[in-house]
Amino acid sequence: MKTLDVVAFQGASNLPMWVAEEQGFFARHGLAVTLSITPNSVELARDLHTGRRQVALTAFDNVVTYVEAQGEAGIEGGTDFFAFMGIDDAMLSLMAAPGIADIAALRGHDLAVDALTTGYAFVLREMLRLSGLTEAETPFFRVGGHGMRLDALLEGRTAATLLTTPPDLVAEAKGFGRLARATDMLGAYAGVTGNASRAWATANRDTLVAFIRAWRDAVAWIAEAGNGDALRTLFRARLGGTLAPETADRACALMVDPARGLRRDLSIDPAGIGTVLRLRSAYARPQRLLTDADRYIDLSYLHAA
Repeated sequence: MKTLDVVAFQGASNLPMWVAEEQGFFARHGLAVTLSITPNSVELARDLHTGRRQVALTAFDNVVTYVEAQGEAGIEGGTDFFAFMGIDDAMLSLMAAPGIADIAALRGHDLAVDALTTGYAFVLREMLRLSGLTEAETPFFRVGGHGMRLDALLEGRTAATLLTTPPDLVAEAKGFGRLARATDMLGAYAGVTGNASRAWATANRDTLVAFIRAWRDAVAWIAEAGNGDALRTLFRARLGGTLAPETADRACALMVDPARGLRRDLSIDPAGIGTVLRLRSAYARPQRLLTDADRYIDLSYLHAA
């Protein structure tokens, strides 16, 4: 058995990880896999860069950020991070406090983000721009991952924030409003991807291919209609401590949805890649035009799997 340490944010995107463990797909492909939950994208980048974790499940934007040395983790000179498979489109929604009817009503409010220069901060900035709001009118402050941003919203420390599923459903159930879905405003978006360093992947090609095969088996199992009851039971068990049963079931159904949920073929949407690069070209500092997707992606491992 080859060991593999994976780091990710807590959330529904980890569903194939849980299934692969529960159904023995990792073991079938010769892997002993450990999943660690990160508090924020800065710690995740450091873990991947130092080799403490070998695979990271996080926003494709984070890969671009640290290759271009534009992140907040204090990593000098850029990294050799790359994305090797697609997981979802991030499933992002702008959730707001009760009484805020639309995005324009956020003028004058401070908004919570994971980090100021990585992840989904630029998605939020573009959604605000399209709604006629400037950076000066809607200052950002750093909070951390989805769970931390959900807490900030529920506790009244922020008027609005971008949340993925299921935190968006938790907020909705408590009376908070869904102002917009990110993909409805921006179009295709490359959300969560599987990522590693090129040096590690080259030296451990068989391990990475085995991981992708186990993930592929898990996604296929998730898509089988006859596994619905077992899938919901597993989902509730892994997130049930923080979710009401009906919220867990709604989130699970969204992940299974072939249009909005997990990417069945593990591909990374070229149009979604283009959106990420366009947003980083516009908002990242130091500013530079980013157009070469091959700097951040290598699908040869996916093809081998």
